[in-house]
Amino acid sequence: MQILLVEDDRLLAKGLQQALQKQGYAVNHIETGKACLHVVENEPPDIVVLDLGLPDLDGLMVLKQIRNLSSDLPVMLLTARDSADDKVAGLDGGADDYLVKPFEMIELLARLRVLERRLSAVKSAEINIGEIVLDTTSHYVTFKGDELELPRKEYMLLKLLLENAGRVQTRTNLENRLYSWDEEVASNAVEVHVHHLRKKLGADFIRTIRGVGYKVDCK
Repeated sequence: MQILLVEDDRLLAKGLQQALQKQGYAVNHIETGKACLHVVENEPPDIVVLDLGLPDLDGLMVLKQIRNLSSDLPVMLLTARDSADDKVAGLDGGADDYLVKPFEMIELLARLRVLERRLSAVKSAEINIGEIVLDTTSHYVTFKGDELELPRKEYMLLKLLLENAGRVQTRTNLENRLYSWDEEVASNAVEVHVHHLRKKLGADFIRTIRGVGYKVDCK
């Protein structure tokens, strides 16, 4: 899951980016409204977390232009503006959620999980495919009843494939969802993660669609 964090407070943004990456998100950080609109138009993320107090454009104007570009891209407003009128303006302007600073990280994560479920074909926190169970809240994975210890990237990849079971995921799309802009990505990174998952889950669980990407069947 790729998040675009639009926040001009660099210290706050760094803390959020690190905390969200630990939870399995790929987080790309920018500081201005114009940069946000450029990314949304040319390389749309899965979710936008948008501060309203940006140095170049008012966040509500950025939100309006995001909605002109995409009617269904989830946008969470993250702001110190805490009046009822501000919240109404943000939600009426097209935001999917509104979180007031300061906030607890557990609340932000819970709200992000709600937005994730809206994007996913899976509408609950627990995903069951075959003999695999993955819980997106507690981050545990079991296979044939036994809990698996998965490195972060393997967990992220498995979660992406399970959430999109029945649909082919291209290697490029998987790379974009697994890695932030500032992370180094080896040319065969996705293939290596798939190889490791196959050793743990069986060689046939993740199918290779030659020349396209990977797929997990709905069963």
